[in-house]
Amino acid sequence: MTEQELTRLVGKYRANVYRLALCYTKNHADAEDVTQEAFLKLFRSGMDFLIDEEAKAWLFRVAANKCKDLLKSHWYKFSEPLTDDMRAPESGDEDGELLSLMSKLPPKTRTVLYMYYYEEYSVKEIARFLGETETSVTSQLWRGRKRLKALLEQGECGKGSELHDGI
Repeated sequence: MTEQELTRLVGKYRANVYRLALCYTKNHADAEDVTQEAFLKLFRSGMDFLIDEEAKAWLFRVAANKCKDLLKSHWYKFSEPLTDDMRAPESGDEDGELLSLMSKLPPKTRTVLYMYYYEEYSVKEIARFLGETETSVTSQLWRGRKRLKALLEQGECGKGSELHDGI
């Protein structure tokens, strides 16, 4: 892989990989690190992809695995973050509030919901990106919707009734 090709892929998919990592880690610094590691691994691998979607799928898979490794690490389990980085945007919009609620869900569920609703990937694509079965992704979507609905009904969100209709 040439530097120009890597630069092009970074420009095209950096934001997507970063958002996936942020869904897992809930921390901007860790998401940045995972994103950089994924692209570095792509460059070092020397792999050339025929179509960009293959590169995107490969990057998502690498980023998801790096996030899982980070979350399982001894250091990560026993350290405290300095701040709660995954806050809702200041604008107070519904998407920001839903993202804030999603941050209360387990990483796998949060990631699947994000990829399905915000990135608009199909269940099949999410399963391929994350190395899961379609049944597992469908189950995560179902559980995530159920948990979000419960959070909304508990009044965890300021605009609960308005957001409840969208789920």
